Amino acid sequence: MKKSLPIVLFFHSATIGLYAQQTVHKNNYTFEIQNTEGDLNKDQLKDKIVIEMDVKDETRPLRVQIFLSQPDKKLQLAVSSTQLIESEYPIDKKGKHNGNPLPMFIIEEGNLKMLTDINDRKSCYEFRYHQNNFELIKISRVYWNGKNTTFETEIDLLAQTQLNFEQELGSDEIFNKRTKKIRITPLPKIQDLSFSDLEKY
Repeated sequence: MKKSLPIVLFFHSATIGLYAQQTVHKNNYTFEIQNTEGDLNKDQLKDKIVIEMDVKDETRPLRVQIFLSQPDKKLQLAVSSTQLIESEYPIDKKGKHNGNPLPMFIIEEGNLKMLTDINDRKSCYEFRYHQNNFELIKISRVYWNGKNTTFETEIDLLAQTQLNFEQELGSDEIFNKRTKKIRITPLPKIQDLSFSDLEKY
């Protein structure tokens, strides 16, 4: 029994080492894609949104983190999500790129906006900071048919309305305008949403 003890210890150590490597590999978001500053909670202090990529993972997953400034001006992590942005090389694409540019995050009038261009459909998702959460409040979309018409959608989750209309390129005239009432309660929180959830709205 004494002779087998070093062998058992060796395999035990190797297993621990392998597990540690796998754990680090899963959380290796070291490549910064975007770093945006602005006031998200109306306290006159600069908050920060950071987008990072895990370059050691073949699928190139992305992480969105939102940091809020505290009274001592130190940043505190408020949201961390690896589901909000689709991986660059999703598993279902079998090594191929997802075909879409990376989203952009901007801060306007105290709200966070996520701009996407997925399958030639441009979308803007607007979030407000409310009761310690970032809630989805507006969605706007534009799709161009490659000819002379754009198809547009404006969803207001606070007013519970959805407006659809069409426009000719180079014209301000709106036609085929349709409005309907919607009901989405409670307001979706950014940490609970995935990129596929957003595309369903």
